[in-house]
Amino acid sequence: MAADIAEQPAGFARLLDGPHAVAIAEVAAEVARRRPRNVMFVARGTSDHAALYGAYLSEIRLGLPVASASPSAITLYGARPDFTDTLVIGVSQSGGSPDLTGVLSAARETGGLTLAVTNNPDSPLARAAELSIDVAAGHERAVAATKSYTAELLALLLLVEGVRAGDGRVPAQERAALDKLPQLAEDALADPAADVLAQRYRFASRLVTTGRGYAYPTAREAALKLMETSYLPALSFSGADLLHGPLAMTDPDVPVLAVVGEGPGGRSMRDVVNRLAERRADVVTIGASDVPGAAGRLAVPAVADERHSALLDILPLQKLALALALARGEDPDAPRGLKKVTTTL
Repeated sequence: MAADIAEQPAGFARLLDGPHAVAIAEVAAEVARRRPRNVMFVARGTSDHAALYGAYLSEIRLGLPVASASPSAITLYGARPDFTDTLVIGVSQSGGSPDLTGVLSAARETGGLTLAVTNNPDSPLARAAELSIDVAAGHERAVAATKSYTAELLALLLLVEGVRAGDGRVPAQERAALDKLPQLAEDALADPAADVLAQRYRFASRLVTTGRGYAYPTAREAALKLMETSYLPALSFSGADLLHGPLAMTDPDVPVLAVVGEGPGGRSMRDVVNRLAERRADVVTIGASDVPGAAGRLAVPAVADERHSALLDILPLQKLALALALARGEDPDAPRGLKKVTTTL
């Protein structure tokens, strides 16, 4: 897991340059040419969190309504919705789950434009789709996905910005900002704060993660990583939902990891942190600047646009999941009961 985490800066660089960037631009240009009126994502687990990030991008940057597919409606109940004018995107690290492949196959049969985003270009999912994107993360050794997740995020960002441009090519100003990602990721991974925080949380019995907007997928993915590797019950809420009831369970014994960026989502989270502080909750923020009311911070480099923060905010949280598992005496490379490819029908 440590080796996979460390490879992410190189993964960013690989996707941003050369044939992989060209291939994504070609797919984006074709999507733009087809002019879908709706977007539907289908994914499971970690890839579902990447799909949620893609949903925010699609709604905010493309102005298209987005939905999340219910695979069982198609694979268990035999439903065949009309996918005309809909871009259906399957996101999967392995591309091997039959239910995701079933959704893309049905969508293609009923008029949808289907796209597979996967780390395995020869997978059943990629073969079922009309278009496919290889996130080029390379072989992922650990069961808990790390580098394939951030590769999916970047691939979806390049796709959406290419579609928005109309010709598939990411505009020069955006491209210049993205070119800084590999070094920013190196800087984020070099910070030892996550290892220190792991010692503080080693005896925690439960934990809460929260964020809003582009940071919400990060909060959900962090919770999953902590559950996968440390078997620590971790509940994830959007900052807005946390204030609608779940706030009552927070107290000094329940650590809260709050992803607080610099954009609209991050600004709205500052009130959430204040409310948590009123309850004397143990809040640690993830972001580029300190937040009043928080007891600590996992620092990440500042970026000009919060769309890019999601690719960096998850890095110290991955390190925290790894370090916490080790501190609790667990083996993060062999989580009990889990396999690299989960087959659901």
